[in-house]
Amino acid sequence: MANSGPLRRAYHWTTAHAPWSAWAWRNTALAAAAIPVALPALLALTYTALHPGSIFKTLATLLALSAPLTTLQRSRFWSLTSHHIPTIHWPRPWYRRHGLLPRLRAETTWRQYGYHLLISPLAALGGALVVLGWALGASFALVFSWVWALPPSDRLTGWTGDYVAFTILGVLLLIATPWLAALVTRLDTRAATVLLGPSRAKQLERRVEDLAESRADILDAADLERRRIERDLHDGAQQRLVSLAMNLGIARATLTDLPPEARAVIDEAHREAKEAIEELSNLVRGLHPAVLEDRGLDAAISGIAARAPFPVELTVDLAQRPTPTVEAVAYFVVSETLANVAKHAHATRCSVHVRRRATLLTITVSDNGVGGADPAGGTGLLGLRKRVGSVDGTIRINSPHGGPTVITVELPCGL
Repeated sequence: MANSGPLRRAYHWTTAHAPWSAWAWRNTALAAAAIPVALPALLALTYTALHPGSIFKTLATLLALSAPLTTLQRSRFWSLTSHHIPTIHWPRPWYRRHGLLPRLRAETTWRQYGYHLLISPLAALGGALVVLGWALGASFALVFSWVWALPPSDRLTGWTGDYVAFTILGVLLLIATPWLAALVTRLDTRAATVLLGPSRAKQLERRVEDLAESRADILDAADLERRRIERDLHDGAQQRLVSLAMNLGIARATLTDLPPEARAVIDEAHREAKEAIEELSNLVRGLHPAVLEDRGLDAAISGIAARAPFPVELTVDLAQRPTPTVEAVAYFVVSETLANVAKHAHATRCSVHVRRRATLLTITVSDNGVGGADPAGGTGLLGLRKRVGSVDGTIRINSPHGGPTVITVELPCGL
């Protein structure tokens, strides 16, 4: 994104490091190239001055040429100075989806129109002054050459003060013209960046959209990685532990003639293997339960409710399955909320309602516990808030002392 800071630094770097002649001719080329691009605007203004009654027709014609003129101006800056003016992303096809009138009302259209109607003719005038400065400077500085190029009979004799004055004036013009070209280039570049490119608000809006897309991609990648780890643990380490536990069980049942110390070791190893299988199963279920991917949110939440140490009233109303990322967040919201209720609420019953309406997934968890849930109190609600916020969701916690506690989570999900 170009702005005055990088432009100023690039300008000073070029002045300090690049050859002076290359810097001067680059600015001269950009200033001179503004003349042919500004011809439509100059002709339109001239025609309007000669025919005042046709002002609306002339302005409408220039407005219709705004898009190709903008493309030419961007090409001029990029090809001659490598300065990139960001393009404006119009909805495609804008003339079918939104019509012509909204685009005519757009602030961007009139900024471009203002550049072509006002700044471009002024830049062309500056370019003409630069070209004229080079031409007059060279002509005046070489005045003695012109004189000596004349035939001897027409050549004036003697050194006149006028010739010396013309020579000095020509040298001064040759020294000043590069700086005039640099001034015209700088002003034209800044005006084009502001008027032909997207506005600051549009750039920030575009940046926010890019960040939102990047965050969604990161969340999807993280969810995909969790699924891969879950599959690897379930199909690899967990199966090996199950096989080990089975072998230890068979050994304990068949090797009856072993010393008591050996049988004790086998019994202890068998018990540790079964506990490891249980812990690994809980870990796999916490990463990404297979039932969530295979059968959806309803079946996965039903499994959580069945394992809860208190009765859970579950209602799931999903007209359409949400995206995998939102589905995973919803699952962990219910799982962590029920775990917090079991640890801290001292509740005897709980209700979970999951409902999707259009592009909003609403989860409501309520219990008859003691209440007083505080997100900053280390109850796990702070992590829950961060997990919900990762998908631009919202969470509301109503938990007065004495209960009941009602947690409402809203997750946006695309169609």
